[in-house]
Amino acid sequence: MKKEIIINAADNETRIAITEEGRLAELFVETANKEKMVGDIYVGKVAKVMPGIKAAFIDLGLKQDGFLHFSDIGNRFEEYTAMLGDDEEDDDVEKVTEPGAATSAGEEQHSAQSRVENQGASQRRPRETSRPPRREINLTKGQDIIVQIIKEPVGKKGVRVTSEVSLAGRFLVLLPFDGKIGISKKITSFKEKRRLRKICQSMLPEGFGAIIRTVAEGQEDEAFRKDLEDLIAKWRDIEATVKSETAPALLYKDLATTSGVIRDLFSNDVSRVVIDSKKLFKEISAYIKYNSPDMLEKIELHRERQPIFDTYGVEKEIETTLSRKVWLKSGGYIIIEPTEAMMVIDVNSGRYAAKKEQEQNSLRTDLEAAREICRQLRLRDIGGIIVIDFIDLDDEKNKRKVWEELKKEFRKDRAKVTVLPMTEFGLVQITRQRIRQSILHSFTEACPACGGSGVVQSRTTTLNQLERWLRRFSGEAKEFKIVMRVNPSVASMLREGRISRLTKLMFRFRLHIKLETDPAIQPGDFHFISVKQEKDITEQFK
Repeated sequence: MKKEIIINAADNETRIAITEEGRLAELFVETANKEKMVGDIYVGKVAKVMPGIKAAFIDLGLKQDGFLHFSDIGNRFEEYTAMLGDDEEDDDVEKVTEPGAATSAGEEQHSAQSRVENQGASQRRPRETSRPPRREINLTKGQDIIVQIIKEPVGKKGVRVTSEVSLAGRFLVLLPFDGKIGISKKITSFKEKRRLRKICQSMLPEGFGAIIRTVAEGQEDEAFRKDLEDLIAKWRDIEATVKSETAPALLYKDLATTSGVIRDLFSNDVSRVVIDSKKLFKEISAYIKYNSPDMLEKIELHRERQPIFDTYGVEKEIETTLSRKVWLKSGGYIIIEPTEAMMVIDVNSGRYAAKKEQEQNSLRTDLEAAREICRQLRLRDIGGIIVIDFIDLDDEKNKRKVWEELKKEFRKDRAKVTVLPMTEFGLVQITRQRIRQSILHSFTEACPACGGSGVVQSRTTTLNQLERWLRRFSGEAKEFKIVMRVNPSVASMLREGRISRLTKLMFRFRLHIKLETDPAIQPGDFHFISVKQEKDITEQFK
């Protein structure tokens, strides 16, 4: 599969597109006011402990407190606490992980494998046939704690954090105090796995663990050594910094989005990286020259006058991320609708099919839709619960084909995805790991008129509310002159007819009403100004 990374850098925005076979598969957007936070390490302060939901809120000095679920408190919590000087340091950092702390099936995993690699590195904890009771979590309000961000803030929710800190490098992920070595499952050669594990074991300091990343396959010992030395140096800096900082404070800032994409995604299966900024081209070239000099020739500078995203057809495809309707080549289409609790996707054939061919036509459309839905979920970076309503199929074998197609396509996805079989109603339920907000949030904001709901209050309803307001005012106030400010569309309705609605209102309530229009006022809103008091009295009688 031909895979390319296209980078467009502007003064206040950087966009990184990942294309597969010439089609946009993933999109990252970084702006000055929306910096990447996943991977940042803080020394925070416990703001609130909530045993009822098995979680705590951590003050990180951000707008909203971080959310720490008890399942994200690792077994090496005591070692990290010792770094803060609260307890004596535990020398036995290689002890076996307590089995009672293993997460149960169905719980969302935030191990270093899924956070940094998301490519299925081997598990570091043994599976238990019967799970012992969880160990007791002891957190107190005001306690200092070292945590790492594993999820960006979403909506009104703050960041999600874990106490299992890791440092991501080009070839390795360093796991302080862990003592175990994991290898990406995408490295299939047993001989290569053994070679990489042996090299890693010989280099790691005592008590440290690591995850060997997919991009490490085929790399020489020296490349490993450079990467590992850099990671250990960063960790030593964190250890030194934590002693001098007062919580809450930032201890370590992970790479920005662009650098992070190059570190994590620029592997042998990428044919080239094209950049339209000379400054960024030099920075990325220097990074690759230091870490993977053999891949330097894949870095290209876009020199054409035509915008880079136009040249590679990316700009047009970005438009589909803003559309609720996505057309399929067969003539069918899918509708993508966000709700408060989940994302709902509807598959439609888009045309009539003869009854005798209906099952096959429906199957073809469903299979095509399955492939496109997987692409759209990755492209839009949609996480959480997703429900897909496929076109009804009668044959159980055909239903299974659609399910298998979804699972096959999701193997390209770096996020953790769970797909349940199709129900008798043609519904497929999916959960997809959510790390950051959907890409839609980078390009759009809630409509000021509808607040993001897609609908506004009817003008008739607004007129009825106006009348009820005037009834209360006339019954309680001792004033007879008032100014009414409304949207121009509402004002036009008030002025309609031989005897206008406004005139009828003035006669009915025995008031002198001066009508003023203001385009800034939404159609479902209004304001009343007291002439006598010279102030807005809308809320007083609402």
